[in-house]
Amino acid sequence: MVTRDDSPMDMSVVEGEDKPVNVNEVPEYAAEIHAYLREMELKTRPKAGYMKKQPDITNSMRAILVDWLVEVGEEYKLQNETLYLAVNYIDRFLSSMSVLRGKLQLVGTAAMLLASKFEEIYPPEVAEFVYITDDTYTKKQVLRMEQLVLKVLSFDLAAPTIYQFLTQYFLHQSVSKQVESLSMYLGELSLVDSEPFLKYLPSQTAAAAYVLANNTVTGGSWPQSLVEMSGYSLEDLMPCVEDLHKMYLNATQHAQQSVREKYKGPKYHEVSSIQAPATLQLN
Repeated sequence: MVTRDDSPMDMSVVEGEDKPVNVNEVPEYAAEIHAYLREMELKTRPKAGYMKKQPDITNSMRAILVDWLVEVGEEYKLQNETLYLAVNYIDRFLSSMSVLRGKLQLVGTAAMLLASKFEEIYPPEVAEFVYITDDTYTKKQVLRMEQLVLKVLSFDLAAPTIYQFLTQYFLHQSVSKQVESLSMYLGELSLVDSEPFLKYLPSQTAAAAYVLANNTVTGGSWPQSLVEMSGYSLEDLMPCVEDLHKMYLNATQHAQQSVREKYKGPKYHEVSSIQAPATLQLN
């Protein structure tokens, strides 16, 4: 018989454990985690030009849908990662299924429901997702679409996102909170426009967002430590950096404004009010 005092399962006293551990800070596994995410992002990437094969929906309809999901995320105080996952599910679904425009919001709703169940501690109820569509769809329709999305995605829901890669870069080479928030803002802006951003991997867009945000705020760019960690040189990233810069310059004129509104708040250091640099001077 084992008494509690000498039980091998008694973890109440662990030698040397005097400070709480940040789950993201696991330096001995950091390289393996990064390599795994890089491998998985290739497996869970949507097809870049899928919209050309969609008979009834357009890039601007998709942009409206993503913009609406940003608002939904804010309304229900969902994690930013939930939004990124939902957009990944939508794009992967649309890469292999033709969808009529009347059903596009239903796909988006089901994707956000799935992403919430995957990422949130307390995901909103299905009834909430029906409510946010102004009862355009029934609970049964949302649940049926959820099943179809799961089937099409082969239940692969753990897709690496821009958000995850940004978190890794910040841990590896820290920057100010303002640069962090501006990177997040640029990453979210890239979700709205499938052209040209679907052709880039999340790790690339995250790196380009880091470069552009760091350059805008501090005049810096892409540190050598991140070149070594990611394998991306500044030269590798420049096409994506230039696309992000163009988008950043035009953000005030974009038809969809939810991301800008979100990042105007004090929570994100009002970074969407920071003027984009007219020209890039990167070294």
